[in-house]
Amino acid sequence: MFKSNIAAFICGILFSIGLGISGMTQPQKVIGFLDVLGEWDPSLVFVMGGAVISYLLLQLLIQRRFSKPMLGKTFQIPSRKDLDRSLIFGALLFGMGWGLGGYCPGPAITTLGSGSLNAVLFMVAMAMGMLLADRVISPILTNKALKS
Repeated sequence: MFKSNIAAFICGILFSIGLGISGMTQPQKVIGFLDVLGEWDPSLVFVMGGAVISYLLLQLLIQRRFSKPMLGKTFQIPSRKDLDRSLIFGALLFGMGWGLGGYCPGPAITTLGSGSLNAVLFMVAMAMGMLLADRVISPILTNKALKS
C-alpha cells in the first residue's frame, strides 16, 4: 500500500510538471486551442498527440511484457464499450466546463498551487457539480434504469 501511494504521488508530481511545461495550466492557451473557428492555437495538438501516442505505446509494451502490474494484482482495463445517456451527458458537461473555464480537473488542481483565484473558483464549482451529480442526477438515472 505504501509503495503504491509513493508511486502515485511521484506520477502526480510528474504529471503536474508536464501540465505546467506544456501550457495546459493556462486557461487562455486552452481556450485558444478550443477556438477552432476563431484565433486557433494548435500548439496543444502536439501535447495531446504526444500524450496519446506515448500512453498507447507504453500500455501495449507493458501489457505484453508483464502479466500483472508491479503494484497491483491485475491490470484495470475497462470492459464496457457501450455509450449510455450518462456518459454522453457527462462528456458534454465536461466539454462545456473545459471550454468555458479553460481548465479540466488535472490542470485546475495543478494551478491551485499558484494561488489563482480562478482555479479555486473552478475547483469549487467542479466539486459542487460532482456532489450534485452523485447525490441527485445519479440516483434519478439509476431509478429510471431499474424501472425499464
